[in-house]
Amino acid sequence: MSSKNPEIVELRQYTLRPQQRDALIDLFDREFVESQEAEGMSVMGQFRDLDDPDRFVWLRGFADMASRARGLQGFYGGPIWAAHRDAANATMIDSDDVLLLRPAWDGAGLAHDPARRGGHEANKAPPGLVDVTVFSLNDVASQALLDFCRERMTSVLRQAGALTQGWYVTEHSPNNFPRLPVREGENVLVGVTVFEDTIDENWQRDLAPALSQWLKKPPRSMKLVPTTRSAIHA
Repeated sequence: MSSKNPEIVELRQYTLRPQQRDALIDLFDREFVESQEAEGMSVMGQFRDLDDPDRFVWLRGFADMASRARGLQGFYGGPIWAAHRDAANATMIDSDDVLLLRPAWDGAGLAHDPARRGGHEANKAPPGLVDVTVFSLNDVASQALLDFCRERMTSVLRQAGALTQGWYVTEHSPNNFPRLPVREGENVLVGVTVFEDTIDENWQRDLAPALSQWLKKPPRSMKLVPTTRSAIHA
């Protein structure tokens, strides 16, 4: 599986100290993109949360669980992280809100192209907004739910102006790099949707009655702006 279509994806949400997000993003985009990809991982997208000035969200992809273990060991045991970890950790209150995911069906993952990523000299954020919605489920995602997602939700989002979409469910393999915790004991469906300039939030309201049978609690959506070097953008 190519790095453009990872089979394992981490959705990572960091709670940062006040006024530290730009400092972390500057450091991340400068030091932690190519250095992670050199270890076989894919830095898919990095984002600012529009509704929370102290939240940084990013997606990291892997070809499979075995390459995840190798890549994380290589990066977090390597010189780049050693040189910059203190500065990165100083910006963070919590970095443990991590969902381990896989594409919800064959081809459901959000394809991304590293060639679309801005270079180190880029000083302007790329276009587009990204909606990441986490649906907490009562149980493992059923075929009925996935069919509803494929046949109904994706269509409603296209009508709402979505340019591209990716759909993921919980990967239940044991965390094979325990140094970095992941959320365990829950089932989720996660939608990642790219819009050109505005996010039409009515889609959830329109679908809520039909979705409710599968949901443990109301969905949680994040409205995100790509950073300068995010490979996911409009």
